[in-house]
Amino acid sequence: MENDTTNPGTDPAAGPNRRTVLHGMGMLAAAAALAPFLALPVRAAAASTTAELVERWAVLQTGGPGLDLSDAHVAAAVRRVDRAATTVLTTLDRSADRSALWPDLADWTRSNTVSTTFRRLRSIAVAWATPGTSVAGDGAVADAVVDGIDWMHTHVYGPGLPRFDNDWDWEIGSASALADTLVVLREHLGEALARSTAAIQHYTPDPNLWRADRQIATGANRVWIATVVAVRAALDGDGDALVRVRDALSDVEGGGANSVLAFVDDTQGTGTGEGFFRDGSFLQHWKHPYNGGYGKELLGTLSSLLHLLGDSPWQVTDPALANVYAWVTDAFDPLMVRGDMVAAVCGREIARPSKQGHAPTQAVIEGTLRLVPSAPSEQAAALRSLLFRWITEDTYRDFLAVTTPASVVAAKALLAAGPTPRGPLVAHRQYPAMDKVVHHRPGFAVSVSAFSSRVYTYESIQNENLHGWHLSDGMVLLYTDDLGHYSEDYWPTVDPYRLPGTTVDTVRLANGAGHRATSDASWVGGAAVPGETLGAYGQDLRAQVSDLRALKSWFLLDDAVVCLGSGITAPGAAGVETIVENRKVRDGATFVVDGVDQGAVPGWAGALGDVRWCHLTGTSGYVFPDGARLHALREDRTHTWREINLKYGTDTPVTRPYLTAWLDHGAAPAGAGYAYVMLPTASAEDTRRFAEACGTADGLRVLERDETVHAVALGDTVAANFWAAGSFVLGSAGRDGSVAADGAASVVVHTATATTTHWARPTRVALSDPTQMRQEIVVDVDLPGLRFVSADPALAVTRRGSGWRLAARTAGLRGATVTASFV
Repeated sequence: MENDTTNPGTDPAAGPNRRTVLHGMGMLAAAAALAPFLALPVRAAAASTTAELVERWAVLQTGGPGLDLSDAHVAAAVRRVDRAATTVLTTLDRSADRSALWPDLADWTRSNTVSTTFRRLRSIAVAWATPGTSVAGDGAVADAVVDGIDWMHTHVYGPGLPRFDNDWDWEIGSASALADTLVVLREHLGEALARSTAAIQHYTPDPNLWRADRQIATGANRVWIATVVAVRAALDGDGDALVRVRDALSDVEGGGANSVLAFVDDTQGTGTGEGFFRDGSFLQHWKHPYNGGYGKELLGTLSSLLHLLGDSPWQVTDPALANVYAWVTDAFDPLMVRGDMVAAVCGREIARPSKQGHAPTQAVIEGTLRLVPSAPSEQAAALRSLLFRWITEDTYRDFLAVTTPASVVAAKALLAAGPTPRGPLVAHRQYPAMDKVVHHRPGFAVSVSAFSSRVYTYESIQNENLHGWHLSDGMVLLYTDDLGHYSEDYWPTVDPYRLPGTTVDTVRLANGAGHRATSDASWVGGAAVPGETLGAYGQDLRAQVSDLRALKSWFLLDDAVVCLGSGITAPGAAGVETIVENRKVRDGATFVVDGVDQGAVPGWAGALGDVRWCHLTGTSGYVFPDGARLHALREDRTHTWREINLKYGTDTPVTRPYLTAWLDHGAAPAGAGYAYVMLPTASAEDTRRFAEACGTADGLRVLERDETVHAVALGDTVAANFWAAGSFVLGSAGRDGSVAADGAASVVVHTATATTTHWARPTRVALSDPTQMRQEIVVDVDLPGLRFVSADPALAVTRRGSGWRLAARTAGLRGATVTASFV
């Protein structure tokens, strides 16, 4: 078929009945066909032919002929494109007897050699097509790329040639890079274009299927595959394939079971369980949390594909497309901290040198920029507000200095329009579908990473993330104004046996041991008070490759993170530790214990008895309500990226300074425990005062810490994790009463402060089933003087003596919190 076909294949309007036109989804990110990002709110002319789709895709790669090279940011972006191309162009082997196009890409047993080769050819081709580069329009450069493509088709990539290693590189990585190259070089290729599109179709023929055994494509893989097919189809004028692409996003052939647009909650039981959940979780590779990996790639690629197909006969009109906006606000925004992506949801990408330095959020920002023009007005305004905040709050990595020319133009137009920015995020967010929680306060954020019978420990495939053993054993990451803390070689140099927050068996482990494993325990989750930064979270830890078991709780109460542990038992362990902190320290940082500067220079170590509090400059204060024997170490650690990633890591040694503090539970502990409090960004004096107040009416009180319940009271909040049926009493601290549960449950009781306009002090009770297995949970709250006001629909509230009984129908809630209100 010719490229200028107007035949869309099957009538786009004659799809299944479930497809309807979604209001506002057809508008594209364009002011004009050749400069789609110059004025974000303006709708581009509709595309009626595949040739127009190809032109759109070309502009997406290059920024189009209308780039304003007098703009400093645009000019810098063009120079980046130029530099990337000329760097690899100088080493391109053009000899007749070559065995590879680049001497450092000659291992033809590794499939990433194939995809990396095509990515280099793409970088040269994009520079050739981008106005203002040193190779723009250079015929000899275009000829070199065409010759390189021809060599690859003859020797490596084409029908009849052997496939090896990872299918992703053949069907997605190589195919997408080649398709982009063909788009920008199409007028220079002549008859060679057909050979290349045939090669792409050979490896990636169907937007629903992938791999040599033609498995059903899911999640990000389905979007990648669909995009490859779409670009190839546009080049070939194949309207029928474009219809299949449109339908593949909704999984029309599979009845919607693997739709990438629908929430997994709505398709689970018929689909794979991969994709976005209503709570904002994203899972890929079945049970791996991956918002910051495959999730961000899905968003970035899907936004490009929607841009390609919008306002054309192949436009996506599934109403579920509206869910994409919820992805941005629920699945990405809470997991971003001033440009950094919470590492617990980045999967094996944390072990890649190229993914540090706030790199993951770049894809989120670029993808969201592409969504703005097609969004209905209310969502578009919310996205602009978020984008303004994201771009301006990251002072570590300037988005405008790293993104593409097209995205530079889009971002600058948005910033110039001056939308009202979203304020600093202050929120507590739990993700029951992926066993993660993030807690945002002014000045810091904290994440907790766990795993359960529903969620895997960590991913280590393709020789990546080889030391991820304890990433989900209760890891607590603290994000402060040290924006580069988890960049600058944190992951290869941090002690992987002492990740902060974890309780671990100290046994040495083989690379990748215990990966892709679930727990025997379902108790992971918590409850949170809506609209407040108050939450309880817990984990029944069953360690992998060990007989260690521990009950771990985190009570995230505004600016305090109370960490409790009990039942720490490991009959076969030579040693068990709970890691209070493991921080890459800044220059001049001091470590103060009970008011005494320890002089923690490199090589210093201490075992400090009856510690009540300690403080690390620029990081946090730490309080031990019952006193503790604290071990601490200041060391400079030297390692290489290759130790944790054989695929992408280098052998270059890197050294970083660390201060580590931990509690030693000894060999074969039985029923051991701990109690400590993190006070992020608190001063040493604030930490001391908090420690002195512990146990008093004005301070933190640990009410229970055993194998039945963990419970604390702080200010006007009581929080508890019930591991089994039990109860606890509040005692003093301004109120009497008790709380009981009939089994596994998480409960938070919060009484708000009275105001001049609201003299009554409303009390809310939040509760959940963290096991996600109970049909009903019953919680009895006996607090004097409470009058019932209202409750969520799943919650029945009745009188019980002087208190109240809350019976929650938790079946189907998937760990979500339900709330009752009293005064």
